[in-house]
Amino acid sequence: MSLIRKCTSTKPSSITVLNLLRESRCIKHLEQVHTHIIQKGYEQDHFIINQFISLCNVFSPDVSYATSVFEHVIQPNVYVWNTLIKGYSKKSSLVDCFVVLKQMRTSVNVIPDEFTFPSLVKSCSNVLALKEGEIIHGLLVRYGLDSDVFVGSSLIDLYGKCKEIEYARRVFDEISLKNEVIWTAMIVGYVYAGDLLEARKLFDEMPQRNVASGNAMIRAFVKFGDLSGAKKLFDSMPDKDVVSFTTMIDGYAKAGDMASARFLFDRSSNRDIISWSALMSGYAQNGQPNEAVKIFHEMLSMNVRPDEFIMVSLMCACSQLGRLDLANWVEHYMSQNSFDLNQVHIAAALVDMNAKCGNMERAKMLFEGMPKRDLVSYCSMIQGLSIHGCGSQAVDFFDRMLNEGLVPDDVSLKIILTACSRAELVKEGFRIFNLMTTKYSVKLSPDHYACVVDLLGRSGKLQDAYELIKSMPVEPHAGAWGALLGACKLHCDIEVGEEISNRLFELEPQNTGNYVLLSDIYAAANRWLDVALLRQKMSEKGLRKIPGCSSWYAFAALISFAIFNQSEHCISKKPRPRHPQPVKLNANRLVTGTLCGFDQFMNLVIDNTVEVNGNDKNEIGMVLIRGNSMVTIEALEPVA
Repeated sequence: MSLIRKCTSTKPSSITVLNLLRESRCIKHLEQVHTHIIQKGYEQDHFIINQFISLCNVFSPDVSYATSVFEHVIQPNVYVWNTLIKGYSKKSSLVDCFVVLKQMRTSVNVIPDEFTFPSLVKSCSNVLALKEGEIIHGLLVRYGLDSDVFVGSSLIDLYGKCKEIEYARRVFDEISLKNEVIWTAMIVGYVYAGDLLEARKLFDEMPQRNVASGNAMIRAFVKFGDLSGAKKLFDSMPDKDVVSFTTMIDGYAKAGDMASARFLFDRSSNRDIISWSALMSGYAQNGQPNEAVKIFHEMLSMNVRPDEFIMVSLMCACSQLGRLDLANWVEHYMSQNSFDLNQVHIAAALVDMNAKCGNMERAKMLFEGMPKRDLVSYCSMIQGLSIHGCGSQAVDFFDRMLNEGLVPDDVSLKIILTACSRAELVKEGFRIFNLMTTKYSVKLSPDHYACVVDLLGRSGKLQDAYELIKSMPVEPHAGAWGALLGACKLHCDIEVGEEISNRLFELEPQNTGNYVLLSDIYAAANRWLDVALLRQKMSEKGLRKIPGCSSWYAFAALISFAIFNQSEHCISKKPRPRHPQPVKLNANRLVTGTLCGFDQFMNLVIDNTVEVNGNDKNEIGMVLIRGNSMVTIEALEPVA
């Protein structure tokens, strides 16, 4: 029976109306009940109107409906005012909140109480509005409410987030009867201020601890990278809830220990959607996209409905895999399950996924349709265009981003410089590099200089790249020297290559890749004696080249394989015993666009045979050579 039938079939007493309100599940239900509230004269019943406005705050996208109902109340009491203010705090601007508060203070026979202000203080905390928060604090003192524990905890949270930890501590000390909420708020305040020692000291001083305070301290340890401290506290807690487990899972994920994260996840008997999200995003952020996809399928098999954050993690995994078929499935799933694709973070993830999976046309369509384009969405487009060989278009998008008034940061600068480097756009790269330092005052890091070194090196300007490294205002890291060494390999410059290698051998004595690059330079020049001497030097140091690995997809199944070159300086021409039937591929049949490092790879293997360890040659569809770029291959007959 519908709500409207229930209203007409029985005399709608106040109890009946309240029951109908409890059964309401959407704004249309409220509108039905509202009709009968008006007809039966309950518009001035403060209790009913208070419940009604409270539900408006839940189901209505803004405060307009709640406000229109409130305005028909002749003399609303403090509870109705508080409920309206709470709605404004969640769904309107801080300015509007203060307007409503002013109206309340000037109303007849209404005095704000301890439930009026916490939601307002929280609104200030959310936007770090310290000045407005101090105004509210002054009102709290005037009304004698500043010692209330709930008001106090909200003030401590505000001052902590705004890094005014002395004010937060003053509020804490002035509260005579402190409960666990106050203690926990102060601990979190110290964490906001970056003071783990004081947070730990206060935690140790707590007369009574509960699960919430323990969880707050675990989060503090995780935030500051003290995973052993987090684990020790977690193991010592007599009671743990889903937040305890989720926080530790997130901590292990941030530390890159996904095995421990999965073990703890399996131990947790009470999982919620946030637990699943922590595990899945951990796999995606730690470069294990296949595991992230498996977690998603596991969720579906257990009838757990994913939320928008789960879908963003899944799209991140798809971006790493470069699988267009999976990307199309994900987008279709989201459309079929009523996800709002216009939300900024979802739209940005969709753009990133399609761009990195090669569907640039779809990525551009999504990008142009975004209600608001931010730095992240622009960087996704620029990176996608760069990966798929459209360097000039990437530069055009970067210029468009600047023209729209977006201010680039160090990450966006690194992305566009990498795009210029891949496309050998030296002039454009230097224009952007100089623009960032003169107009936007971006703080340049060794990574930025490494990108410019790579840009010069790829275009054959090895000496200019070398001079840039030597004149850098910051200490060059191994990445900058490595970029130049890679360019020496590309252009067969032995003299500079030897100088750079010696630097790298000092910086990274255990990095076999630097030895291999120099070995390749010698091999390209037919200096086989130097190759042998270098290999002997590696052997004496206990260094061994690790075979390069890539991935290919047998339609739905991901299978790993290794690529071995038949050249003299490669480790082995024979397939490993664990891969009994290698598939023989001709390097000339590889098809690709402009790929970072691909030309160098082809210089070594062209006219040679590449052995790919696999099983069924007929099922090979794509090869992931490097990064997220995919190249099509054609399998020949299995090696006898």
